[in-house]
Amino acid sequence: MACGCDFDCAAHAPARPLFQRVLSGCVSEHGSGNGGRVRRLDAVVLRGCADRGDGSLRETVVSVRPQLLAGEDLPPEPRQKRSLEKRARLKAAGLVLFGLKGYESTSIDEIARRARLAVGGFYQHFRSKRQLLLALMDELLEKLSQLDFRPRGSTDVRAMIHELLSRAFSHDLHYLGAYRGWQEAAFSDPELARKHEEIHTWTTARVMTVFQLLQQLPGARPEVDVSALARVMDSFFWSLLAQAARRPEVELKRWIDSATHLIYHALFCDSPMKRRG
Repeated sequence: MACGCDFDCAAHAPARPLFQRVLSGCVSEHGSGNGGRVRRLDAVVLRGCADRGDGSLRETVVSVRPQLLAGEDLPPEPRQKRSLEKRARLKAAGLVLFGLKGYESTSIDEIARRARLAVGGFYQHFRSKRQLLLALMDELLEKLSQLDFRPRGSTDVRAMIHELLSRAFSHDLHYLGAYRGWQEAAFSDPELARKHEEIHTWTTARVMTVFQLLQQLPGARPEVDVSALARVMDSFFWSLLAQAARRPEVELKRWIDSATHLIYHALFCDSPMKRRG
């Protein structure tokens, strides 16, 4: 990693295969002085931005989240408590079944049965399984849009980054089933695929904003291309979410630790005394 930090250490071994897949196009290997291998972010992340001083971002920062339900012919929003509870049960059933079986293998009958409703009750809230999936993903984006990703005051930058990541994933993990179903559905649905790209554009912009704020802190590396780093890390975050349902909680925590390690050493240099230690 940047500043000569070895990412092949045992503490980060659980995350290494995933990093190698996600970062395969952006990570290169260099020999270390002791004959081992050290993985570093490619020069595209570490190069200086020629246009950094113009006061504007070359990549548009999307401040408004994608509205996945825009243009959808949704049934009227429920108002009564009983109807709201039924809608919530349908969403909960969809999350579980999409997570367990995937999108294509889950039927409306199964969703209604798990929600303890008749099939007709499903259609009072959603006109199709696709519409339910859109509602779940739209809810995930709304939760993410409400998160305050601004770094909070702390003298320990590494702890600050770890807290940011933990806070984000505590929301994401609730929607694992929705994201698994979304990935599957978007593969064969051109309209969902377009929305998928909009989501990634938005989340990458949010990640880049966080990195820009971190880059203003003492000890940050001014030459880092945060837009390229944001693209790399956004891909990693979504890949981690896609695999999280199949991983034990302790392994997910190690992955977050590893992501913290990667981001810190990409954006900051250890002090000379720490490097000698």
